[in-house]
Amino acid sequence: MLNREIPDVTLKTRVRDESIEGPNPFRWQDVNVRDEFAGKTVVVFSLPGAFTPTCSNEQCPNYDRLYDAFKGLGVDEVYCMSVNDAFVMYQWGQHLGLKNVKLLPDGSGQFTRRMGMLINKDHVGFGQRSWRYAMIVRDNKVTHWFEEPGINDDGLNGDPYGETAPEKLLAALTNETAEAA
Repeated sequence: MLNREIPDVTLKTRVRDESIEGPNPFRWQDVNVRDEFAGKTVVVFSLPGAFTPTCSNEQCPNYDRLYDAFKGLGVDEVYCMSVNDAFVMYQWGQHLGLKNVKLLPDGSGQFTRRMGMLINKDHVGFGQRSWRYAMIVRDNKVTHWFEEPGINDDGLNGDPYGETAPEKLLAALTNETAEAA
């Protein structure tokens, strides 16, 4: 994955629009991932699903908590991507009380598939989901890649979390900064 451009995929998102009256003041908005990341340094981490234990209790909250550390190392934004729809991702973000991490719904799994990270999790009733991975992307090019072991067993041996922890990405950015000095 290193030195590859990210896929040119458009995600279907929902954004708050105060001009819309009623209990659901949101409108659909297409987000082209390459346009969103162009000219920026971003961290993207992907996980199997919203509202799942490791994703909700550890991974997403840890990235949100360490957001300022990423910003201090030159990262423009931190994104969480999951093969969930926009409605689920929005409710999950509300439930977690996220303040910094931006959620990207890859509802059809097109981005995840083109990254080579779409796996079958039918054994737990999930269907097609993302394997847990993280990356640092500079102007749409993957400069650092982190992936949990065991993707070839389609997650049948558990749902590891460690290699994609935010501390690993922060260490890579810190080392890169030190080498450049």
